Amino acid sequence: MKDWAGTGQAYADSYASLCVGTAGTLLGMLGAPAGRSLLDVGSGTGLLAASFVDVGWDATGCEPEPTMREVALQEHPAIRVLDGALPSLPFADAEFDAVVANFVLNHVADPRASAGELLRVSADLVAATIWTNSPTWLWREVCDRAALVPSEGERLPPEKDFERTVDGFARMLGDAGWKSPRVSEITWTWSADAPALWASAEGGVGGAGQFYRALDDAGRRSFRAAFVSVCDERSIAGRLPLVHSAAIAVASHG
Repeated sequence: MKDWAGTGQAYADSYASLCVGTAGTLLGMLGAPAGRSLLDVGSGTGLLAASFVDVGWDATGCEPEPTMREVALQEHPAIRVLDGALPSLPFADAEFDAVVANFVLNHVADPRASAGELLRVSADLVAATIWTNSPTWLWREVCDRAALVPSEGERLPPEKDFERTVDGFARMLGDAGWKSPRVSEITWTWSADAPALWASAEGGVGGAGQFYRALDDAGRRSFRAAFVSVCDERSIAGRLPLVHSAAIAVASHG
């Protein structure tokens, strides 16, 4: 539900390298490519789709934000990336052997309808990920030091929302028609480059970026100074270690 308009390059310079951290697990869960086709829904700047292509999948991206598609075309020109968004994808039933949505269902207005749409266009396997733990402490600490009140962000209505845990994710997918989804959790540390993190904020990526963009000039100066202070204290060898956890689900169409 966040506004991703115009954030393609800022996302590519920052969080794209974090989100592709699920690639190895997804590749293992979906098995050998064997010439199979795959659709990456919400493909962003194309980094995950490229990971699948690299091991032999026939991958197609689907991304509604034009600046994301522009970056994908520049960085991965051999991969087809089409315009399309959940919960209504521009594809036929069972058009792809496998369908993946990496950190997409935690952003859509109707997670169950969207998860059901992923299943519709898959002929065999469907996989999805959500965040179960993300270091929002970083941006909250920045706000605290800058004497700014952090935004709580937009919430789904209770009837649309779901618990952002392994079990909650599994229940939501079951409600959407996924049959016995196998859901596991992985945790990894993203060694973030401070300038890349700042690019995400300045570029309007995610909740922190939207919060920063809404500040006046004085608020932005305070936010920037607090960010530098936090990074100076928390960085190790020039990089900021941020621990993340994700729930990863896979199910068979049949």
